[in-house]
Amino acid sequence: MKPQSLGTLMLTAALMTACAATSGKAGKSDESAPAAANQPVAPSALYPSTYRVPQSAPTLIRNATVLTGTGTRLDNADVLIVDGKIQSVGQNLQAPAGGRVIEGKGHWVTPGLIDVHSHLGVYPSPQVEANSDGNEATSPATPNVWAEHSVWPQDPGFRTALAGGITSLEILPGSANLIGGRSVVLKNVPSVTYQGMKFPGAPQGMKMACGENPKRVYGERNTFPSTRMGNVAGYREQWVQAQEYLRDQQEFEQKKAKGDKDAKPPKRDIKLDTLAAVLKGDILVQMHCYRADEMATILDMSKEFGYHVAAFHHAVEAYKISDLLAENGVCAAMWADWWGFKMEAYDGIPENIAFVDAAPNGCAIVHSDSEEGIQRLNQEAAKAIAYGQRAGLSIPPERAIKWVTSNPAKALGLLDRVGTLEAGKMGDVVVWNGNPFSVYALADFVFIDGAVRYDRSNPALTPQSDFTLGQPAAAGVYP
Repeated sequence: MKPQSLGTLMLTAALMTACAATSGKAGKSDESAPAAANQPVAPSALYPSTYRVPQSAPTLIRNATVLTGTGTRLDNADVLIVDGKIQSVGQNLQAPAGGRVIEGKGHWVTPGLIDVHSHLGVYPSPQVEANSDGNEATSPATPNVWAEHSVWPQDPGFRTALAGGITSLEILPGSANLIGGRSVVLKNVPSVTYQGMKFPGAPQGMKMACGENPKRVYGERNTFPSTRMGNVAGYREQWVQAQEYLRDQQEFEQKKAKGDKDAKPPKRDIKLDTLAAVLKGDILVQMHCYRADEMATILDMSKEFGYHVAAFHHAVEAYKISDLLAENGVCAAMWADWWGFKMEAYDGIPENIAFVDAAPNGCAIVHSDSEEGIQRLNQEAAKAIAYGQRAGLSIPPERAIKWVTSNPAKALGLLDRVGTLEAGKMGDVVVWNGNPFSVYALADFVFIDGAVRYDRSNPALTPQSDFTLGQPAAAGVYP
């Protein structure tokens, strides 16, 4: 079999990839049907994903430096992708008949990068009021809203994120509210509907926010809450209602199971549907929180009401309580060096990520919260490595890659499917032109479920937003 150079891939295979099964047409879904009226509905049953794994040829990437995302580095190693999944990682692997071979000498291979904090699609480019759909800032508690219902799939930011190696991303509501609503995990694939991008079977998240944002937004209106103690009271009131709602649902199910024909389900409330699903563990809490003292309060509150915080986002003071976060199995999603732009960010330090990572069983994540930062998430991680090394910590590439691959997958409840290069996991893979933590690093190929979604040597095959079609600058054509 003749190996292909890094500059070329079969045109027909790439075209098949770009066109395969990402339209918004409703189709047969692997997600369950909704329950009867007036009964709670499993989140995965609603607005189901229509994304389908496209057919693609087997791919062997050989003789590369491989960072598996498990903490292991393999030199002169191969990665074999078959039927959209990682089949094997090792040496001297053979491509099946009809497969393609990519020569990886001098190149590095990693899992696809995952951004746990993005607002692409809900705050799309261009940033105009007509497309500003991330904050339902009309009530401090809006668990009834879903970020996916604001996602504009034509946001050009998805394409530029793809060029930076981003294969999956969580789209969150904004942080104006105590409870901002449900988040959604997307595959970074082109589609005319968000359902065509929706990661099949991924748990939804629920965005919550503490600190300055909600107290400022509502305090300026002279409404509740206007203080941090008001914030906590507002959360607790919602959780009490959710507990009562869940208890009423459970009592109804018990009566029905005993054959009580007169049993009536409680009136459905879509706000409480979300909160009850969190209490049952079906929806994961993703919490915007900066200060260490507030994070500790939120952890106490989660114990009061019996739910788990998957990750604190932004978390500029996470280094102060890195041991507490690790003890509670909570990740911290952080910037490399954003600090001081408001009072609660004043005590941030650039060693934050490295110190959280250094705690026993620490779970550090590099996130973007930016349509620009998401394009260089690998460089954000590289900065965090440098800051950690200055503080005396040894952080090899095979450890740091977890900050943008396996740790985000863990926080999203997806580590069993994605985030590492292990047999049976999704074939989300990036081939870099060198060390991904170099300022010169560029993604040569980005695979999602084994299909080429980005080829740096062939820009014509990179998906473009309908919004940019006909715009010469977007196509790289200038007068």
